[in-house]
Amino acid sequence: VLQTRDPHSLIKPNKKNKEATEDVTSQLENYKVKATRHIFLIRHSQYNLNAQTDKERSLTSLGREQAELTGQRLASLGLNYNVIVHSSMTRAKETTAIISKHLPDVEIVSCDLLREGAPIEPIPPISHWKPEAMQYHEDGARIEAAFRRYIHRADLKQQSDSYEIIVCHANVIRYFVCRALQFPPEGWLRMCLNNGSITWLTVRPNGRVALRSLGDTGFMPPDKLTR
Repeated sequence: VLQTRDPHSLIKPNKKNKEATEDVTSQLENYKVKATRHIFLIRHSQYNLNAQTDKERSLTSLGREQAELTGQRLASLGLNYNVIVHSSMTRAKETTAIISKHLPDVEIVSCDLLREGAPIEPIPPISHWKPEAMQYHEDGARIEAAFRRYIHRADLKQQSDSYEIIVCHANVIRYFVCRALQFPPEGWLRMCLNNGSITWLTVRPNGRVALRSLGDTGFMPPDKLTR
């Protein structure tokens, strides 16, 4: 996905003569991306694990405190955020609502693709969590589609750097990180992310991705940390 926006993929070089080669060079300049995308992946705050339905899995009082702290942290960075995209699950929606109070002028968008799930069978496997093969098939296709929608270099028309917030879930974030860094995605379950944590990916104009922070919760007091 990060390579499909390479300028070379957008034109058809003609190698017959020098003039054609020079023309291709000129075209490449027109197709070069100029802006950097900064993507902040936020894990939702602590929620009621004992509930039976998604609607009942609302944030705990501690979870609401965590979301306040995450919102304060994002605001303190002083960045001009472009959008907040959130999973349509209750815990992500409630986390977003609290964060958005600290970023009142930022557009909010809901996305079903970002819902929690089982992206790919982990290697090595773990004994206490074994989804059915069909769940990997269904969730994996959806979460991969979410990755392709949100993790890519900037569009040609984007002239300035962007700062985008995505509020979703631990499995989704871990899979995104592995895919973006070109690590084997089967290793996604080896990373731990606290509730309300901030993972910061940067996608440069040339498609190179950097992980600036993974699961940062250094802005929270130790007694507020949960997984």
